[in-house]
Amino acid sequence: MSQPPVMWRFTGNQLKRWRTRANISRVQLAAATNYSPDTIKSMEQGVRMPTARVLDVADELCDAGELLSAAKEYLCKEKFPARAQEYMEREREAISIWWYEVALIPGLLQTAAYARKLISDRLPPQDEETVEERVATRMDRQTILTTPKPPVACCFVLYEAALRSPLVDKEQLERLLEVGRLRNVVIQVLPFEQAFSNALEGPMVLIETRDRERYAFAEGAFASELSADPGAVGRVTEALSMIRTRALDPEESARFIERMVKSRE
Repeated sequence: MSQPPVMWRFTGNQLKRWRTRANISRVQLAAATNYSPDTIKSMEQGVRMPTARVLDVADELCDAGELLSAAKEYLCKEKFPARAQEYMEREREAISIWWYEVALIPGLLQTAAYARKLISDRLPPQDEETVEERVATRMDRQTILTTPKPPVACCFVLYEAALRSPLVDKEQLERLLEVGRLRNVVIQVLPFEQAFSNALEGPMVLIETRDRERYAFAEGAFASELSADPGAVGRVTEALSMIRTRALDPEESARFIERMVKSRE
């Protein structure tokens, strides 16, 4: 799993050192900045980006002579959560993507409204600026479906539960039909009755890059793993192959989604 950005970790370490040196407690700094002590702790550990407000207040409280405040110009919000950054680099290099999702619509197929619901409805909550930046970035990612020459070959298999989510509205279903008409995109649905144990274990992605390197990616609630290990790639390839054999073919899948759209009218 990728570590948080080094500048987050360095600045957080300096924040903790200055606070300790000045004999300022984490609770005191939290009260002065209107953050929780746990949030200050996560900033000091480099898990979250230290904000300008925390750095400025800490600089004054700790009499740091603007050494903490100076870090602001070197800190920038990352486009992606730290644990996803390595995967995003491989996605940008992809010539083919094979993606299976159990509970969510894949990011490359999401509407802005659906993406915003997912990104904003999290604990701890994200600030509005971060939400909008990540929604915009997710929409930018979708250009790989249409702009590269030749375009990226994409195969998506969606478990029926992902389509039945209350977050999925008519617009999102229509977006799936629209993308599914692209020549380089295949969208299949795995119905409830065709599910088997491997298909319930979680999402899986297989990527092949321009250098003909293959990567397997698995993401969970607390950890993500991107691996080029031949064993891991082989296991994901086998699982995805089995899932595709159980899924509806593209034409049947389109009709399945069309029926869901009509049920919303």
